[in-house]
Amino acid sequence: MNPQAAVAVVGTFDSKGQEHLFLKKCIEKRGLPTLTVHAGTKAPSPFPADVDLYVDVIEKGHMQGVGRDEAIAAVIEKGRALVRERYDTGGICGAISAGGGTGTHIGTSIMRVLPMGVPKIMVSTVASRDMSKPVGTRDITMMHSVVDLLGVNSISGGVLFRAAGAVCGMALSRWRPKQRKKRIALSMFGFITEGAERVKTSLEDLGYEVIAFHANGTGGMAMEELAAEGLFDGILDFATHELADELKQGYCRGIGPQRLLPVPGMEVPRLVVPGGLDCAVLEFTRDAIPEEYRDRKIFFYDFRSAVRLDESETLAIADQLAEKLNRAPALNKVLIPLEGWSEADQADAPLYDPDMRDLFIGRLKEKAAPEMDIKELDLHINDEAFVRAAAKWMDEMVRERHDVQT
Repeated sequence: MNPQAAVAVVGTFDSKGQEHLFLKKCIEKRGLPTLTVHAGTKAPSPFPADVDLYVDVIEKGHMQGVGRDEAIAAVIEKGRALVRERYDTGGICGAISAGGGTGTHIGTSIMRVLPMGVPKIMVSTVASRDMSKPVGTRDITMMHSVVDLLGVNSISGGVLFRAAGAVCGMALSRWRPKQRKKRIALSMFGFITEGAERVKTSLEDLGYEVIAFHANGTGGMAMEELAAEGLFDGILDFATHELADELKQGYCRGIGPQRLLPVPGMEVPRLVVPGGLDCAVLEFTRDAIPEEYRDRKIFFYDFRSAVRLDESETLAIADQLAEKLNRAPALNKVLIPLEGWSEADQADAPLYDPDMRDLFIGRLKEKAAPEMDIKELDLHINDEAFVRAAAKWMDEMVRERHDVQT
């Protein structure tokens, strides 16, 4: 860490000035410099701030008369650019903010621009609510203020003091892995856990470090974003189930358009397996099956149930996958286990349907670029032989790409 790098104290100082000034002083008493960034849209900072976005964006941009949402969006955009630029030049080692609903939105929106591993702490009055949007795919630590933030008192002061200590401790962390191995990103999903665990072991036996991501919507997107930061030498997309849930707005929905697209600006090989693409996971039980699914094959799991995709859905998924992979056919390969794509998709299991499997394979081959390699193995996705083959092919792809680049 650059000894001159500062902890960015970012927030709406016009409404939470005492709280952020308190954070600043607590951090500086622990020996770290701070960069105060006022991101409020109502008035200038009540104390001298290093950066006052109200002055820079609202006043100088003559935005006093615009809608509050427009003002907030403009401040966030400027704040993100500023924080990222300061980080890229070695000026920021962490970020902290405190606020209510709006303050949490602004604070997390700005700190999300910082990459994985840079400390990010949000002290929030709404941290006990659904934080999926404020956190997104980033490693933000949410700290519930418990009491409302209306000045610094004997209770809120303790919360803020501990938050300041936490961000300092994180920023001063010196942990590093013992050795740097080539990294493989691995997507996994509950119905293929056995296969994912086996493929992880197989890749580790080949000398790789495996970073797993739960293909639950957020997990898949986090994998793509970290790949764009240059963290992976290869991607084994063992669980592509998110495509099915996105199509049906199921439990693991929430992927963006960049899921399964080429990593921007890099040549990262990706081996794709249709793990979990046999079904969409929806929130209903055997006692409350929606009318539209009563004639479908269903795997009752817990409070969720997996519904076998029908013909139109299967074709749609094959089309979507082919379109995405065709963006970089030289970097992508597909490995298909013919005996099933999940624990519920195998002979005598609830979702087994060879006709839908063959429909998918036929459509994918029809739509895929001619140069893209698609292999089929007469095995189940969780079989030891299948995962060994997947690990071996991934290894070959990484080595081949390394040879091309060198």
